[in-house]
Amino acid sequence: MGVITYTLADFTSTVAAARLFQALSIDTHNFLPKVVPQFVKSVEFVEGDSTTVGCVKLINFPDEAPYKYVKTRVDEIDLSNLYLKYTSIEGDIFPDTLECAVYENKYEASDSGTHYKMVAHYHMKGDNVMDDEDIQSAKQGIQMMFKAVEDHLIANPQLYA
Repeated sequence: MGVITYTLADFTSTVAAARLFQALSIDTHNFLPKVVPQFVKSVEFVEGDSTTVGCVKLINFPDEAPYKYVKTRVDEIDLSNLYLKYTSIEGDIFPDTLECAVYENKYEASDSGTHYKMVAHYHMKGDNVMDDEDIQSAKQGIQMMFKAVEDHLIANPQLYA
């Protein structure tokens, strides 16, 4: 099994890092279905809660999405350093070539607000590789969702303030 690493997001935002971290990493189960229902239909806890290492979430996608669900497990969380590492452990999003995907999310305060970076580690089955089209699609989806979240937080400065 090989591991292939890609940077899926490397953005700056005028929104404060703590607010983005809260919306995208801690309160996703409440925030995402309300704000970006075109990306996330619902988030349910299978085990634990959003601030617990080992927490397992079931993320359901909208009916019109090409996939139905993914389960993720929180591997590391550092509230003071705004860092979250989680693994997608199950779901119909996986091609037959992929064992699991590990994501590292880091939110750093910057002069303008936040520098956000997401790195993905794809654990491949056998000698398989990731399709460049799949990587570009993932990057585009993350960028669209991030922009929608950012716009919502800018329009609602009281959220997670």
